[in-house]
Amino acid sequence: MAKMQANQMRAGMVIEFEGARYTILKQNIMIPGKGAAVIQVEMRNVKTGAKKDQRWRTADTVERLTTEDKEFTYSYTDGTNLVLMDPESFEQTMVPQDILGDRLPYLQENMTVNVKLIEGEPVSMDLPETIVLEVVEADPVVKGQTASSSYKPAVMSNGVKVMVPPFITAGEKIVVKTADGTYYERAK
Repeated sequence: MAKMQANQMRAGMVIEFEGARYTILKQNIMIPGKGAAVIQVEMRNVKTGAKKDQRWRTADTVERLTTEDKEFTYSYTDGTNLVLMDPESFEQTMVPQDILGDRLPYLQENMTVNVKLIEGEPVSMDLPETIVLEVVEADPVVKGQTASSSYKPAVMSNGVKVMVPPFITAGEKIVVKTADGTYYERAK
């Protein structure tokens, strides 16, 4: 365990707080009208999967847990668990699908994922930064709409809605950022 300042927390890190382990999901630095900045952190309890919002002052210290990174291949979902395979030993590991939170729809078969472990226990999971998905539905371009103007809604093959540039049509493949599900570029 190592102490670090609260403002150094990043998504994916694991901290110990009030005797429990939490994975950091999101953090925002909020600067009030007067006084010191506050770090607003959304985190998930590793054991229970429960989400918690917590605030720290920038000067506060937190206990960061040392995690070991290991790559796995996602095989399939079994109930509420994701079945991962160790590409070296071919052993299977089960992790609760809650570990991905709202990034779950971006998980694809045979995808290589990075799992953070503490003493062999999976505590968080990272997907590749971007993935390719097919657009299954896209609104037609509004007449007179310029390419530089607003994006239009579309639905991807994983069922998630995304805002895309006007030139994207149904049937095209696009690159999406898995961290927040935003359009990145047209797939090459």
